[in-house]
Amino acid sequence: MADERTSQADGTAVRVALWRAMHAEIDPPPHVLDDRIGLRLADPDVGWQHRPDMDPQVTSRVRATVVARARFAEDLVVARAGLGVDQYVLLGAGLDTFAQRRPRTAADLRVFEVDQPGPQAWKRRRLGELGYGPPTWLRLVPIDFETGQSWWEGLVAAGFDVERPAVVAANGLSMYLTRSANADLLRQAAALAPGSTLVLTFQLPLELVDADERPSRQATELAARTGGTPFVSFFAPPELVALALDAGFRDARHVSAGDLAARYFTGRADGLRPSSAEHLLVATT
Repeated sequence: MADERTSQADGTAVRVALWRAMHAEIDPPPHVLDDRIGLRLADPDVGWQHRPDMDPQVTSRVRATVVARARFAEDLVVARAGLGVDQYVLLGAGLDTFAQRRPRTAADLRVFEVDQPGPQAWKRRRLGELGYGPPTWLRLVPIDFETGQSWWEGLVAAGFDVERPAVVAANGLSMYLTRSANADLLRQAAALAPGSTLVLTFQLPLELVDADERPSRQATELAARTGGTPFVSFFAPPELVALALDAGFRDARHVSAGDLAARYFTGRADGLRPSSAEHLLVATT
């Protein structure tokens, strides 16, 4: 297991946590997600709001995307819990704070956060420092996706019940995986117990992104590549739906950025809306 004293937070995960916090701090209500705990967890330097990657106007659409995708997954978890689904898996969990923000809901579930060993060790330490030592129903599962280590086997070792259905969320993960790794992820998730649901975000090819957003998307790709975490996979919606069905899912559907805008941003005076570059796949077993 990674040494918590020497491990570091993942830069991308910190950036996402800060965008989520910015939504609660600078966007007018109603807030799609209020994640100020994530800000405490990230513990950024003073003046973090003035970082170039935090520019309120330039990052407004990606900020909307990260809160919408998290809210969508959490709404789905609550809906499925009402039907008896009591396992929630976050693949590439980063600095997600569902367990800390919604402890009453989470306490009725078994929540599994799967992430890279080093950043997850850092997160475990920070949770302890903030008084959020993981409760018995929260399992932190260290898995190195880059080595092909099986997240399925890691889940089972952590107490995941393969005979019971689950909601699995993979937000902000697919673009960092190769196409073959994404196909493997879909096949493994399709083997979950009947009644399980996978929520997977994915990046569109550049030509399918709204024209006014393409320069921003290209800048994001450049920053990711420079930071050592390049985007390597892009999917057109029908292509990914077909891959999910081929992997063995009973049903798969595409949730567009427009769908998220209609669901969470209708009627906002500030015009905030999610980016056209990232969409969702929802697949059920």
